[in-house]
Amino acid sequence: MTATFPVPSAADGRIEQKVPYRETPEAELVRRAQAGDDGAFQQIVEKHQSKVFSIIYGILRNKNDSEDIAQQVFAKIYFSLKGFDFRSSLITWVYKITVNECYDYLRKQKVRKLVYESDLGEDDQRSMENSQLAVEKRPSIDRRTEKRDYLMKLLAKVSDEERMLLIQKEVEGLTVEELAEQTGLNENTIKVKLFRARQKLVKAAAKLDRAVV
Repeated sequence: MTATFPVPSAADGRIEQKVPYRETPEAELVRRAQAGDDGAFQQIVEKHQSKVFSIIYGILRNKNDSEDIAQQVFAKIYFSLKGFDFRSSLITWVYKITVNECYDYLRKQKVRKLVYESDLGEDDQRSMENSQLAVEKRPSIDRRTEKRDYLMKLLAKVSDEERMLLIQKEVEGLTVEELAEQTGLNENTIKVKLFRARQKLVKAAAKLDRAVV
């Protein structure tokens, strides 16, 4: 579906029509960046960097890691921008890249941890565990990690689109109206998609809980 944006009426400020995203000023900025205009790309970065950082921080909850991932996100945007086809708004495309980078980061962190621990002997692992448990704040960190891993398992049960809508709605705090403006979907469609996504999460949570018991 082509993204469209509301345009106020010149007469009384009411919304009369919707303009295709391809015809918006931002779309023209994107085309300039696609043509190699680094100044245009810098404007895109400045416009969206705060939102990108906030969505990353909402998932990772670590400022330093969030800053590193944000740099990776914009590097990926820079090298992938020529493939942007204007079928959605730029921010929708950017959000998808951002969320995927967060998932990749968390998956790599798990792999590194498993590889690191597999290289240790039993005595070394026991010593490391004892040292970690001696850290005063470790229990709260463990709970946060478990909670994050649990949430990631749940979010893996929904589609990319549903995951993005849920994160924008629940983490970013965007309204349904704002989501409609960003995605080009109508509000009723977004409400239905969010409802179905939440149903999937409830079912997935029930299965995970039964598996733990």
